[in-house]
Amino acid sequence: MAQPSFSAEVKNDLARFIGRRACCRTAELAALLRMGAVLTLGAKRTVGLAFTTENAAVARKALMLLKGSAGVMTELTVSRSRRLKKRNSYRVHVLPSREVAALMGRLGLMRGSALNMGTDSALLKKACCRKAYLRGAFLGGGSVSRPEAGYHVELVTESYSFAELLLSLLRTMGYPAGLTDRKENYIVYLKESDAIIDFFSLLGAEKAAEAFEVTRNLKEVKNQVNRLVNCETANVQKSVDAAGRQIAAIRALEAAGGVERLSAGLKEMAAARLEHPTATLAELSALLGIGKSGVNHRLRKLAALAEEKEGRG
Repeated sequence: MAQPSFSAEVKNDLARFIGRRACCRTAELAALLRMGAVLTLGAKRTVGLAFTTENAAVARKALMLLKGSAGVMTELTVSRSRRLKKRNSYRVHVLPSREVAALMGRLGLMRGSALNMGTDSALLKKACCRKAYLRGAFLGGGSVSRPEAGYHVELVTESYSFAELLLSLLRTMGYPAGLTDRKENYIVYLKESDAIIDFFSLLGAEKAAEAFEVTRNLKEVKNQVNRLVNCETANVQKSVDAAGRQIAAIRALEAAGGVERLSAGLKEMAAARLEHPTATLAELSALLGIGKSGVNHRLRKLAALAEEKEGRG
């Protein structure tokens, strides 16, 4: 059996979250249906709704939220996709009836006898309802990459006005959301780790928020280790390059017969460097019993004498 996607795991968690207040359940259902429901027509100019999802938990959540609507009849059908992955598709159908128009009015999907493509402002007055609304939007058309793959959350809708509403709502709540389009869809997205962690905490998906938090911390530690390793590697390379130049200077002095005329300290330094070509300044300091600054001074002096000899030659 194939492992569920991370998006499916998050939706399964969110689908278990049941709002205590009727206003929150209404806001969540409204966003859920705006994301994926279509109108169906019945006899005597009645209308119904059909909502399709590949997530069984989301389908159950939709049915549960619709259950409290007086006079509304629902049915659930399951079909298997003929596509390569052969996933089940769940269709929640609110059967056409006169009561559906009242339900759509209560959800803000209709205003009078006309469809409402407005702002749903009546549903979004309370902070708790705004959270529920975003939860419904994610359940209906959201996706999220696995934390290890990067930081990316999308809310996908065919409605430009609904995408603008979600963008405005997220930005008003302080989220750095963006909007783009892909084929016939509009995508509201989040890409910053802090925003994504806070977003899922807001919706009630604590496991997802924790997964992103852990992954981010691991990446930060890994990056810090890599920076330290790179820095150490660079320092080692600098030491190797410097030692190479110092040895070349001493060999040049030897070739010019200048080593014999050096002071005892410089002779000692030259011999130590030739004998220990990979030693660091600290190691040479310990070997000769002088400070690192003294070692550095003597090596610089040897290099200067070599340049002087080369200039004369």
